[in-house]
Amino acid sequence: MKQSLKAIALAAAILTAKALPVHAQEAEPPMDMDRMGEILRALDPDTTAFPSGFELTLADVPIMVVADPVADRMRAMIPIRSVAGMSGAELGRVLQANFDTALDARYAVANGRLWAVFIHPLSPLEQDQLISGIGQTVNIALSYGDTYSGGAVVFGGGDTARAQRALIDELLRRGQEL
Repeated sequence: MKQSLKAIALAAAILTAKALPVHAQEAEPPMDMDRMGEILRALDPDTTAFPSGFELTLADVPIMVVADPVADRMRAMIPIRSVAGMSGAELGRVLQANFDTALDARYAVANGRLWAVFIHPLSPLEQDQLISGIGQTVNIALSYGDTYSGGAVVFGGGDTARAQRALIDELLRRGQEL
């Protein structure tokens, strides 16, 4: 059992290293609300700010990003559907996706809704992590009911990661313009 877990972890590390862009190791300043707003406006110039976060739209999907600098946490959220009427099989499928295809984004249930979310500590969050996490969140919202994929890599194999990776690559390109 331990050997198979090590093999899975090694395969995941290799897939991640191959799929994500490699940049020179430059120290980034800690993420804060101002810097986050600048990055989000590069992704969507119509991003609006509110006291605890931002609202933006990517690929016609509305996203709310909230942050608490005191707690040093952030989360990007997209409502998908009501959980009323979801079968046990559907709930099981989103849990499976959280393990192998959702990647850094996750499906979550709160207040009677199924959400696509990306949750991370705020200050250590790097620009590419923010951009990729938001792209993955959009992808799992869009792929709900089909591939349930974040689109960057698939842990242990997958089905349509290449097509969904296009959104993350485009967002990373926009972020490079900063």
